[in-house]
Amino acid sequence: MTLRFALTPGEPAGIGPDLCLMLAQEVQPYPVITIGNRQLLSERAAQLELPIQLIEVQPDALPDTPAPANSLYVWDTPLYEPAVAGQLNQANAQYVLETLTRAGQGCLDGLFSAMITAPVHKGVINDAGVPFSGHTEFLQELTQSPEVVMMLATHGLRVALVTTHLPLRDVADAITSERVETITRILNTELQHKFSIKKPRILVCGLNPHAGEDGHLGREELDIILPVLDRLRGEGMDLVGPLPADTLFTPHNLKQCDAVLAMYHDQGLPVLKHRGFGAAVNITLGMQIIRTSVDHGTALDLAGTGEIDTGSLHIALETAYQMAASKFA
Repeated sequence: MTLRFALTPGEPAGIGPDLCLMLAQEVQPYPVITIGNRQLLSERAAQLELPIQLIEVQPDALPDTPAPANSLYVWDTPLYEPAVAGQLNQANAQYVLETLTRAGQGCLDGLFSAMITAPVHKGVINDAGVPFSGHTEFLQELTQSPEVVMMLATHGLRVALVTTHLPLRDVADAITSERVETITRILNTELQHKFSIKKPRILVCGLNPHAGEDGHLGREELDIILPVLDRLRGEGMDLVGPLPADTLFTPHNLKQCDAVLAMYHDQGLPVLKHRGFGAAVNITLGMQIIRTSVDHGTALDLAGTGEIDTGSLHIALETAYQMAASKFA
């Protein structure tokens, strides 16, 4: 089958449209269809002084060959109001969600082999009256997936999360036996099926400092995390932990593992982003579709300036290509 990929530009006032246009300067190995507003992309190309030809396509006649250099396939999606670089507009929140819906549903329907997402602005979507905590949760609902896992990856390090976008005071209550087991099972299975790792070795963080210090700094490790890991180890999974997060992320430990499972967002991701910011990819696991994303935000102050790094988008594309080629081989 033809591998074909959907690319969503994200927040129209941010750098997502710029990333799509800068990407179009090169020939990709597969057809990549940008699901966004044609007029916005045309105006942003002029602002960036990029001579990009926008080739409009329709979902019932998508191309089977890559776009030529300096060309971009566009599935035109209407804005609600004109977009200005650097200026958020609540009126366009629904446009952002429509691009995600078209890409996600297109993957479900077999139009696309995977979707790659540029950054959205959660705040402006919520300010528009739409409850939105992130791509991960939105796509979980769209695909009707019982549970999904957020994993970020860069060279030599993968970090998955038991909880994602929660206030810190809510994290401990969310660390349940059921959730730790579900997330660990998804991570282990996806590493096998989508990354061709026969028996993944996963290092698991504790929740508390020093992994609870034998119960003196919290009992979540003893009462929740450790029993789950012991049970899964009994099934043959290669799980190490729970380990103190402050010493887990050392070169000696990381060179002997395929992924780290962190309990919450800011436990694992600062380390990964310090190691590979601008060269990392966000991957949603547990869905029947493949979704990768850049590892950064909308950078409103850089939109329209051309002073941006496309490294993370390249990694997101390359990862999606590799995962799709493995899945659809």
